[in-house]
Amino acid sequence: MQPIVSIKNLSKAYSSGHQALKNINLDIQPGEILALLGPNGAGKTTLISIICGIVSPTSGTVTVDGHDIGTDYRHTRELIGLVPQELTLGAFEKVSSTLAFSRGLHGKAPDKQHIEKLLKDLSLWEKRDSILMSLSGGMKRRVLIGKALSHEPRVLFLDEPTAGVDVELRKDMWRLVNRLRESGVTIILTTHYIEEAEEIADRVGIINNGELLLVEDKNALMQKLGSKQLTVELRQPIEAIPESLKDYTLTLSEDGLQLIYQYDTRQERTGITSLMQSINSAGLILRDIHTSQSSLEDIFVNLVTEQS
Repeated sequence: MQPIVSIKNLSKAYSSGHQALKNINLDIQPGEILALLGPNGAGKTTLISIICGIVSPTSGTVTVDGHDIGTDYRHTRELIGLVPQELTLGAFEKVSSTLAFSRGLHGKAPDKQHIEKLLKDLSLWEKRDSILMSLSGGMKRRVLIGKALSHEPRVLFLDEPTAGVDVELRKDMWRLVNRLRESGVTIILTTHYIEEAEEIADRVGIINNGELLLVEDKNALMQKLGSKQLTVELRQPIEAIPESLKDYTLTLSEDGLQLIYQYDTRQERTGITSLMQSINSAGLILRDIHTSQSSLEDIFVNLVTEQS
């Protein structure tokens, strides 16, 4: 299958000498949701701006649906919708006319039914005749998404789409993103919210200091890089880990009621079976056991810290 977006050897250096992107290579498949994670200044917005034709690259190529963004700008721009970080809207236009005007700017014929559906999907129907300056920040964010979708793009870029919005609106947007993916739209989002990537992304890319550290299937990434933790709850507290358990990498909780064991899911043997036998032989009585896995946030922090 041909990638819907293909990035080859992409770099961007500004006149100040700042290297915003360093030799980025990335293929994005049709219909997937890719989350780009990275701290402020990592290069996420620069990457999106180049693909959307807003910023010129220093070197490298980008194609959208097989068309070069430089030599076939008009065609590629029609395929792309962009929701920027900033709330860049006018003041006195009405919500519905703003979406209709944006559709026309992309060369699309008027379509009242499509605009009406967008307004309803984005919970803007009751606000359709309101002027933009009267809207809350969350409603303005919805209007930006409506503008980006007005011309029915095949690729949608969401640059920090839920920054500064409440939890309810964030979850509404997650549901909308999933509906768009079901309709065949490819979605690339940048986010500071790790739970956003965990909730909706198929693949996760981690970018820092202009470098793409990795791009991986979300579940495979967590399986590959995430460690698991086994917590053994004891019926009676102990003051120290018994000598017979010293060969295991155990941590004793402050209250003496929990033994915590870290293990690598990639290893053929986790050591849990022998650990449980040794705990029993040591005369410790168990009350409960449970496991937990590293979150995507743990993995992200570890990777960025290692690179810094």
